[in-house]
Amino acid sequence: MKQFQFNYEGEEKFISMIKRIRQWCNASVVSNVVFQIYTENLNKSRITSICGMIEKEMPKALYMGCSTNGNIVMGDKSSSPISIICTVYEYPSTRVDVLQYTLTEEKAKYVADSLTEYVTRHPWVKSIMTFTTMRGMSMTDYCNYLCELPKEIVFCGGGAFSEDINDSDAFVFSNVGQISDHAAVFLVTGGEDYYVEARHVTGWKPLGRNLRVTKAEGPVLYELDGKPAYETYYKYLNINKDDNFFSNTLEFPFLYELNGLDILRAPIGCNQDGSLVMTADIAENVNARIAYGDPWTILDSVFDVATSFQDFIPETFTVFSCAGRRTFWGDDEISKETKPFQSLATTSGFYTSGEFLRNGDYVNQHNVTLVIEAQREGSVEDKIVPQVEMDRSEFSGKVSMINRLATFIQAATEELEEANKQLQLSSITDGMTKLLNRREIQRRISLKAREFENFSVNGMAKAGATLIMMDIDNFKSVNDNYGHKEGDRVLIGLADMLKKTVAELAPDASVGRWGGEEFMVLCPSLDEAGATALADTFRKRFSEIRFDNCGNRTMSLGVTELIAGENSDICCVRVDDALYEAKKTGKNKVVVAQ
Repeated sequence: MKQFQFNYEGEEKFISMIKRIRQWCNASVVSNVVFQIYTENLNKSRITSICGMIEKEMPKALYMGCSTNGNIVMGDKSSSPISIICTVYEYPSTRVDVLQYTLTEEKAKYVADSLTEYVTRHPWVKSIMTFTTMRGMSMTDYCNYLCELPKEIVFCGGGAFSEDINDSDAFVFSNVGQISDHAAVFLVTGGEDYYVEARHVTGWKPLGRNLRVTKAEGPVLYELDGKPAYETYYKYLNINKDDNFFSNTLEFPFLYELNGLDILRAPIGCNQDGSLVMTADIAENVNARIAYGDPWTILDSVFDVATSFQDFIPETFTVFSCAGRRTFWGDDEISKETKPFQSLATTSGFYTSGEFLRNGDYVNQHNVTLVIEAQREGSVEDKIVPQVEMDRSEFSGKVSMINRLATFIQAATEELEEANKQLQLSSITDGMTKLLNRREIQRRISLKAREFENFSVNGMAKAGATLIMMDIDNFKSVNDNYGHKEGDRVLIGLADMLKKTVAELAPDASVGRWGGEEFMVLCPSLDEAGATALADTFRKRFSEIRFDNCGNRTMSLGVTELIAGENSDICCVRVDDALYEAKKTGKNKVVVAQ
């Protein structure tokens, strides 16, 4: 695989470069030639002219391209508005094709289905790279449809953009389609001697506590924890709704889990009602956290991902970097992210309006992310493993202040969340037995009874949920004769047995201490017969426990099944009556309420 990377400097120089490439191809073994054209310039006539020159000078070559927010050539941010990447595939087995489809929300499924059908007919496919228009279109359904592609195929790409990030104009084009502002172009590559891998880099790290997305629609985030989303940025970061809102929030996008991955979503604007316009759709009822961008942390992540490609021994890299990252770094610093890949293999790409990458079963749309695809023809046998070159002098051996503060805040937040968790747990737990306390077990019984409150029934109808109430026989004599410490040991022994037995036989049951030596078990999925059998297991297992001083003890139990339409007080009285009957008629038995 051979790659030529250069900037467009006028027709004469461009034609001269194409002829040089053609001469090189004529002198070599070549199977396919693909031109990728990246343009910050939205001048369509110029692009049409460039495509025409390729068709004239190398009619068998394929080409594809898109408008961009900036171009990457030889690992650097290009100073030219138009850049050309020509990839020459040398192995006869390597196969390449270019596809183009009109893409709208209405046609998203058709495009995904067409790709899947193409792959089914061409089992040689290993990689699909896409350039796509996406501004003003929700990509959520489109990504879901693309999940139907075989997951062994590497899928990645970027959204077309323009030099002005506030401009919604963007287009894609190829040798099989016209210049279009509503289309997707795909470079399909494969063959037995073709190898490909893809990864992504974020580098932004979570900061502070989880925030619940309580209201969102498409890319508009309305509420976090029931409050206007903007309040989060103003309260915690003192970011105002002004002309600098986008650039200020880029350092602090939202990070949330989607399909098992941490996905970034950056606000690009704030509405009068306090809602935020995000770079892509964000789902409701998910936990999101503010993330922070720090150069040290980001470059460490870049280095780790670049190093992970070393053993692959790539011949080329194509990178899709979010325009937000370019804004974050600035043009003088942005190449720090891509130069490490250039030290391994020739690196090109563009700055996007969004990035796509398949991870496992899912195709995800990323933001504020760097997606990297590595290509190679042939095996790595007898090849030297390259090493990543990266100037780490600015951050090696030290950690930035923001990183240290973020670590401190994160640790403090985790400690506070754990303390709150323990506080919440203690509020529903009996201190001695560590079972649910009476208030909590009673609350759960009430909730279960309310599930059946509005059932339309004729007469009494069992609800399929049951209560088991138990009382230790002659417990007062244990305290009187052996002391309260021995009594406590009996209570704890019973509680431990109940927890173990429920975990084994009725894992969805709730166990609580009702008061003193009385205990209650709510079995939401056991009928009367099942609960009676479980109660008798409780009785037998408790009687087999031998305590140090008071020996073996027994207990009595009552069982009742909840009845549709009754409240929790009635069923609790009924199970208490059954327990009383067990005590009155000899103890150490189970009685079912009549």
